[in-house]
Order: sequence, then structure tokens, then C-alpha cells
Amino acid sequence: MIQFDETKLERLHNADELLDAKYGAPGTESRREFEEKARAYYYGIILRDRRKELQMTQGELAEKTGTARSYIARIERGETDMQLSSFLRIAHALKMDFTPVYM
Repeated sequence: MIQFDETKLERLHNADELLDAKYGAPGTESRREFEEKARAYYYGIILRDRRKELQMTQGELAEKTGTARSYIARIERGETDMQLSSFLRIAHALKMDFTPVYM
């Protein structure tokens, strides 16, 4: 049987504790800002990975969506808060389908 060092276990933290310490408790302004930036980064990664999967350049995607290549780059880096209409236009150009699921 494996024996754990209880003093080491007491020093371990879970993700919520680390986020609380660095960005504040849920509901605070600093935590909200962090979560918004994290979401923007996450969506940017999804769109970037799909674009690369289709072997499309940022310029080609920008042309298909009527935006600038620099805008696509900022989205992919999570540096801009895009509107839902922009997200859907880009997702459509990347042949991503968002079909509602009814239960």
C-alpha cells in the first residue's frame, strides 16, 4: 500500500483555490475579467485549429468573412472580444455547424 505524506497533501491546492488567489473569488470584477479573457482565448484556439485543419490561411479566412487578416489574428490570440455575429460568420466559413439539440 502507498503511504502519503500528510504534510505534503495539506499543501496541495485545487484549481479553484489557485484561481481565487490569483484572480479573486467568483463574482468579483477581476475574476470576471479573467474568465472573459479565458473564453476569448478558448474560442480563438478552436477557430485557429479548425482553420489549420482546413489548410486555410488567415488571409483566406478574412477574405471569406469580409474582415481583415489582422482581426482574424487577434481573434486567434484571444485578444479581442468578437460579437456573436462575427463568430458565426467565421464558423460558417470554417464549415462548422451549430445544430441545436432538443431534449
